[in-house]
Amino acid sequence: MSSKRVIALDVGDVRIGVAVSDESRIIAQPLEVYKRVGYTPDCRYVKELCARYDTDLVLLGLPLNMDGTRGPQAQKAMAFGQVLADAGLTVFYQDERMTTVTAERVLIGGNVRREDRKNYVDKLAAAVILEQWIASGADTGEDK
Repeated sequence: MSSKRVIALDVGDVRIGVAVSDESRIIAQPLEVYKRVGYTPDCRYVKELCARYDTDLVLLGLPLNMDGTRGPQAQKAMAFGQVLADAGLTVFYQDERMTTVTAERVLIGGNVRREDRKNYVDKLAAAVILEQWIASGADTGEDK
């Protein structure tokens, strides 16, 4: 198993939820929510995050349609992934269907007020994406 952290991103049109793994890739921790500016500054932000956590590994949530096809949102995520790859980062993708719903349920279960949820849902969704990727064994090439 590698000893590099992974930065996970739940990329939306307005915000990017961010989570990070521990070095052993067992724990996914919600980190922050970044307000998008444009590809160049967004890429710079992700590169700075990677430098802060000493990694070049980025996991992007891929918002597939419920039938598994790639729609416009998935194309946007892949376009941003290409920008990150062109900047020298190693990019992986994880199906993110239902992760925001899962994150919302966790927040509701934790009695987080509706008006406060928007401050947490994106970074929690990024952590769910990272947890699913780790559980799938994709980070090691092993089936778990």
